Formats: sequence, C-alpha cells, structure tokens
Amino acid sequence: MAESSVDSVLIVVVVAAKYLLPLLLIPFPFAAGWANFVLDSVDGDLLIPLGLSDPVYQNVDKSADYVTYVCMVVAAWKWPLRRAVIALFALRTVGQALFFITSNEIVFFLFPNFLEPLFLVYATILFFKRDAAPAFLARHAVVIWVLVIAYKLQDEFVTHVANIDRSELVGRLFGG
Repeated sequence: MAESSVDSVLIVVVVAAKYLLPLLLIPFPFAAGWANFVLDSVDGDLLIPLGLSDPVYQNVDKSADYVTYVCMVVAAWKWPLRRAVIALFALRTVGQALFFITSNEIVFFLFPNFLEPLFLVYATILFFKRDAAPAFLARHAVVIWVLVIAYKLQDEFVTHVANIDRSELVGRLFGG
C-alpha cells in the first residue's frame, strides 16, 4: 500500500473515532469521556501531519466536538447536575454556531466549554463513588466549579486566543 493510501486510511479511522467514540459516552461516561478527551487532545497532531488541511481539520474537530456535547447531555440526563449541563451545552452551542458563521476561534474563549470538564469530573466521581456521588458533588461543589472554570478559561485562552500549540510547547520544555 502506498504511503498516501495508508495516510488516507489512518485519517478515516481517526475521523471515524472522533464521531463514534462520543456515542459510548451514554453507556460508559467515565471510560468513553476520558478516551474522548485524550483523542481530542492528540487528533490534530495526528490528522494534520497525515495530510488533512487545517481548515478541514477545524471543521471536522468542531463538528465532532458538538456530537460529543450532545452525547454528554444525553448521558447526564439523570444526573443531579442536569440543569447545569444543559445550560453549559447552550452556552457552548452559541460559541459553536458563531465559530461556524465567523471562523473566528476567539468565540470559544467568549463562550467556553465548561461542559466537558464538568462532565469528566462528575463521570469520574460517579465511577468511583457510585451512590455517594451526588453527596460528594454537593459537598465539594465550590472547589469543583472553581477548578473547572479556572482550567477551562486558561485552556480556551491558550488554544484559541494565544494559539499556542501545546505539543510544541511541551516539546520545547523537554528540549525537543
């Protein structure tokens, strides 16, 4: 198989995973949530070197992200923080729509994705605490919200305002 054929197959596999993995959030919020987080963190480092252009990658990434958000809402439908999940979904939906209209990444900083880190935190609590998860969430709500907001605001700034490539940054930090 020629290198470009292998690259094309790998692109199809990664893109398919970006759209299919979120479906597993519904039955397996913890495992699929973290797997999706990892995939979303490295997908650009895989797809762009394989030959996917940046504009195409951005559209694939953002549309796959939206599939993830929808699946997160479905998965969290019976969680005690369902209303917060729906509100955060609505906030990010505005950002997603504005991005597709304007192609301006700064909208992601203005309409941050607090949904994903909150989902991951609660899915993790639920995985380890099961029946005690709602009480744990209630006891630690302030700390959880502060960490979610602080993490995501810096992440949105670094990624969409400063446009710092984390892979290059980590490589430079370790002499790469």
